[in-house]
Amino acid sequence: MPRNLSISPVDIEARTIAKTYGDTPVFANVSFRLARGEAVALVGANGAGKSTLLRCLMGLIPVSDGQITLLDVAAHRARGRELRALRARLGLVSQKHNLVPRMSVLSNVVHGLLGKAPGLRHWNHGLAPKPSRDAAMTALEKVGLADVALRRADRLSGGQSQRVAIARAIVSAPEILFADEPCASLDPAAGEDVMELFFRLAKDEGVTVIFTSHNVDHALRYGDRVLGLAGGALKLDVTAASLSRADLRGLYD
Repeated sequence: MPRNLSISPVDIEARTIAKTYGDTPVFANVSFRLARGEAVALVGANGAGKSTLLRCLMGLIPVSDGQITLLDVAAHRARGRELRALRARLGLVSQKHNLVPRMSVLSNVVHGLLGKAPGLRHWNHGLAPKPSRDAAMTALEKVGLADVALRRADRLSGGQSQRVAIARAIVSAPEILFADEPCASLDPAAGEDVMELFFRLAKDEGVTVIFTSHNVDHALRYGDRVLGLAGGALKLDVTAASLSRADLRGLYD
């Protein structure tokens, strides 16, 4: 039975946020709220500010104005220990895989636990405690790569590397998962597998997922909601079920 997202707790709230670089505005007056367990597609043309917005939400770069609340934490002003504790509850999948090439796949996934259990024991799977290795193997099973756990990361295909990066992002059981063009380097079949995984994380495990994509079909098929950026503003915030491909064309004009 579908969950009623309208009564779910709010995991992400942006209130009139803006970002500028010097005198160059990226976006302004952006506001939205995302409920727990929602899968949300963030779409727009190249240069619309999708990746910048994602990085602002995570606190990787500061907003120029406005307020961001993540998991009941005022993320826009979190610093030091509070910010580190918040980031430990988040996951990020980016276009760049950033794996450690000469280390094993399993060790790379164990690195995803550094935010919750920092220290050298989580730098190599041979030193990591058994619960951490078990969690890493479970994450690899979810992305279909348990059979290459001991392979060096520099011997993977591009698609496999991206799936390892996803396993690293989900190994710590994040409450919110941010994904920036997660299928950009994948073939169509692998891309569908990845999007289905995100969809299942949201629906089965209650993870809030927000992903950027140039793939309109992915936005419509795997998002509960679609947010659209254009001209430095949030032009679209509607349910995916109410949209068609034609509705999205105005964002790319």
